Amino acid sequence: MTTLKSRLQDDLTAAIKAKDELRSATLRLTLSAISYEETAGKSPRVLSDDEVLKVITREAKKRREAAEAFDKGGRAESAQRERAEGDLLAEYLPKQLSDEELAAIVADAVAEAKAGGAEGQRAMGAVMKIVNPKVAGRAEGGRVAAEVKRRLAG
Repeated sequence: MTTLKSRLQDDLTAAIKAKDELRSATLRLTLSAISYEETAGKSPRVLSDDEVLKVITREAKKRREAAEAFDKGGRAESAQRERAEGDLLAEYLPKQLSDEELAAIVADAVAEAKAGGAEGQRAMGAVMKIVNPKVAGRAEGGRVAAEVKRRLAG
């Protein structure tokens, strides 16, 4: 079993003992998503820590999107709960890059891609191939893509 998954299970046990309903419900759903991912496909497998991290990232993103939808629908209590669950999941994710750190990584990647002959907006794919491994798990794809587009346009 991966260390991140076992940490989630240990935290779930502690949350249940402490009668922390929010934490236990959130961790149950996340562990359920991890189990589903392990059994999806042709044969069962054990996820690596990186794969577990991707599942947690996806679950946190779902919470953010649900909170926005609840806000638009005028359901403030539900939105607040979704945000709380998202914040709880964020504890298990790597620290997100600041806008300045992301801009610096993208600027270096754009320079590298242009040195390799990539030009204009068509360089987007080349730049993303360079940037993605450097920011994996520390910045959302949409945020990265927006910064790359901004750099290539300017």
